Amino acid sequence: QVKVVESGGGLVQAGGSLRLSCLVSGGSFSTYNVAWFRQPHGEPRQFVAAIDWSGRGTRYTNSAKGRFTISRDDAENTAYLQMNNLKPEDTGIYWCAATSRSSITYDNSYHSYDYGGQGTQVTVSS
Repeated sequence: QVKVVESGGGLVQAGGSLRLSCLVSGGSFSTYNVAWFRQPHGEPRQFVAAIDWSGRGTRYTNSAKGRFTISRDDAENTAYLQMNNLKPEDTGIYWCAATSRSSITYDNSYHSYDYGGQGTQVTVSS
């Protein structure tokens, strides 16, 4: 059974950095496309970034470009989201999602993915 566990969230001041981790166990992580989503309080879940199974392809939402970097370490079965120059509007629950389906690459709908975790809270204070 595939399990997804996000970690690395916390409270940070505006301008600070956080690195989120997404550990995917119980499956073939190296074949998975992975994405990060966030959900501000009271708002729908939003696509943030995605990386394909090879690690060579990435995609970001406009607000994340230049500040966030998605990466993966297949030896650790883990994907990362490095977030720099954080802003209060980055606050929310961050979710990781994964799928082995090649048709789901850079998909911006969380429910398109096969596996997801419980999320990790990121709070950016002004």
